[in-house]
Amino acid sequence: MEERELWLDWAVELQALAQAGLTYGRDAFDRERYARIREIAAEMVARRAELPMEKARELFCNETGYQTPKLDTRAAIFDGERILLVRENSGRWSLPGGWVDVNLSVAESAVKEVREEAGLEVAAKRIVAVQDRAKHNRPLYAWNICKVFVECELVGGEFRENLETTDSGWFAEDELPELAAEKNTEEQIRMCFRAHRSERWEALFD
Repeated sequence: MEERELWLDWAVELQALAQAGLTYGRDAFDRERYARIREIAAEMVARRAELPMEKARELFCNETGYQTPKLDTRAAIFDGERILLVRENSGRWSLPGGWVDVNLSVAESAVKEVREEAGLEVAAKRIVAVQDRAKHNRPLYAWNICKVFVECELVGGEFRENLETTDSGWFAEDELPELAAEKNTEEQIRMCFRAHRSERWEALFD
């Protein structure tokens, strides 16, 4: 494992242990120790990621309860042998998607993200894959994320201007634009093409 990955794994584990201790611990002295461990984990992230300490706390230590991965959806929508991608504000392209909202299911969130980022109405059809982001995407983040790729069927609509994306387009597998690899890699896009072509696709998972 690369040194960068090792220190981040240590920081993530320390933060998770401290968060669990703060949630379930009852002894005041133990809770004080857990709070300090959490602070050390944030200091590690701040120092190595060159972030202000307050920003590191905000990103890394902003939850309570037992530490679990965040959920991110990515919608794979096809028009024949072309897949829909949206252009991010960075100028790079990705599958429509984002965090799963607390009051929505995975399927509902995928549909919502497509509507918001691409202006399209879709129906969620099947799970393509559930992946541990750290195993597939870079850069590494200081929190764990499960990415759920959902194949969706186009119902209607058209692109409209929004705060998150600047355009949308349909792309063949051998004509992919520059991708926002932190959100989806070329291999993940190709995986969606394989699923689309398969009548009996079995969802992949890490």
